[in-house]
Amino acid sequence: MKFFAMKRVMLGLAVTAMVAGSIPLAAAQGASDSTAEVAKPAMASSAKPTKAERKAARKQARAKKNAELKKLEDAGYQPGRNDPNYPTDLQNAQKKAGIGAGASQ
Repeated sequence: MKFFAMKRVMLGLAVTAMVAGSIPLAAAQGASDSTAEVAKPAMASSAKPTKAERKAARKQARAKKNAELKKLEDAGYQPGRNDPNYPTDLQNAQKKAGIGAGASQ
C-alpha cells in the first residue's frame, strides 16, 4: 500500500512541475507601461485615505447607525427582546420612524 501512495505523490509532483514549467515568465514592460507606473504613485497616495480620515469616517458611520437605532427604539422597536414577529416589528418601526426598509425586504 505504501508503494502506491509513494507513486501517487511522485506523479503529483511530476504533474506540478510540468504545469509550473508551462507558465510563461513575466514579460518585460514596454515604454507605455513605464509612463503609467510613474503616474500611479501620485494618484494612489491621494486616493488612499489617511488613518485620521478613516477614523473620522468610522465615527460618523457609528453615529449615524446609533441615531437610526435610537429612532427605531423611539418608534417601539426593542432589539434585545426575543421576538417571534421580528421582521414585521422592525418593518413597522421603520415605517413609523420614516426610515428606509433596509435589507429586510
